[in-house]
Amino acid sequence: MSSAEPLLSRRDLGRLGVAAATIATVGAAKATTSPAEAQASSGTIKVGILHSLSGTMAISETTLKDVMLMLIEQQNKKGGLLGKKLEAVVVDPASNWPLFAEKARQLLSVDKCAAVFGCWTSVSRKSVLPVFEELNGILFYPVQYEGQECSRNVFYTGAAPNQQAIPAVDYLMSESKVKRWVLAGTDYVYPRTTNQILEAYLKMKGVSADDIMINYTPFGHSDWQNIVASIKQFGSAGKKTAVVSTINGDANVPFYKELGNQGIKATDIPVVAFSVGEEELAGVDTKPLLGHLAAWNYFESVDTRENKAFIKEWKAFTKNPKRTTNDPMEAHYIGFNMWVKGVQKAGTTDPDAVIDALIGVSVPNLSGGFSALMPNHHITKPVLIGEIQPDGQFNIVSETPGLMVAQEWSPYVEDTKDLIGDWRAPLKCGAFNVKTGTCTSGKKA
Repeated sequence: MSSAEPLLSRRDLGRLGVAAATIATVGAAKATTSPAEAQASSGTIKVGILHSLSGTMAISETTLKDVMLMLIEQQNKKGGLLGKKLEAVVVDPASNWPLFAEKARQLLSVDKCAAVFGCWTSVSRKSVLPVFEELNGILFYPVQYEGQECSRNVFYTGAAPNQQAIPAVDYLMSESKVKRWVLAGTDYVYPRTTNQILEAYLKMKGVSADDIMINYTPFGHSDWQNIVASIKQFGSAGKKTAVVSTINGDANVPFYKELGNQGIKATDIPVVAFSVGEEELAGVDTKPLLGHLAAWNYFESVDTRENKAFIKEWKAFTKNPKRTTNDPMEAHYIGFNMWVKGVQKAGTTDPDAVIDALIGVSVPNLSGGFSALMPNHHITKPVLIGEIQPDGQFNIVSETPGLMVAQEWSPYVEDTKDLIGDWRAPLKCGAFNVKTGTCTSGKKA
């Protein structure tokens, strides 16, 4: 078992107890047609899919578009939602961060989508965030991220740092006795903020600054020779060394290949990755990767009845027995079913009613349990550590005994250690300071 933090910390108990929210009727007249009004006058309920189908992130995001189409098709076979069929509206923001915002505006303003499922990188999420807050849209974000955010208009179904990064470091400390740390990431919001949290956490654990090496590379980086040589040199100081990787997208392929070229094996310097899953490993020579690790909340190798059924449905839908599943797909599976349940609970697609109704919703995950949507708009998740196998799958070597509640604001960073997000009445605040009793930098509803 991982030596991850307690499943329920001091900030989780009480303040994040799931509430049975009472939904207030939304009676205020709107100057423009809302998605709910648009759906009421049309024959379908539109669902936006905002994932890169081209560019550097297509390797990861195309599958998320496909799983959303499968989930929508399945729901329509069940009779749709509120007596109407669901209609997928697919756009391609093309790994172009400003274009994400433009496409988000189109989905909300022109297409009148009741909800949008999308984004992978944090920079894409940050790009669309002002659009969703301005137009009062709903975004389900399915990928692990850096935390330090809690928007009323976003539901974070991927892992917060305490549901992935912190348990991964704890595992390496306890199981591999790692003393030196390389924090290697792609140069954007998620790796930089995650590494800020990890650096503070490592120092709190007694790791000296000299035993922490931090490196960033641009998206799509391909020349890893010098960087891997530096990692090799850093790991030759006589202390057990590991790489914590927040490298994203197609840059992972040449990174692992160069590790193999320079003879670095997992037994020498293990790599634990937060953005490498089954999809990224499909079709890749796994020899340089064997024994390296990944931390997620789901692996295709999870042995449950629910997961076996999901995999069977996925292969049938894609008509491809070689297609894999992965963690962000499960996050969309959970998020989509939560949204369906929230709309049914509210009896409308009106965003204000659905946002309130979603708090407290619980649906099955694929690990055999139930994930709940908490008042901080994050979900409860198990944490799994997997070891890469020759077939591109993961052997699960560690699993938390239960589901962990997300910490949206890091308790290890001075500026955020006293903040919580709670979108229930009476707080309705994304950044409530428990010491001062005030709503600080987060937007209040």
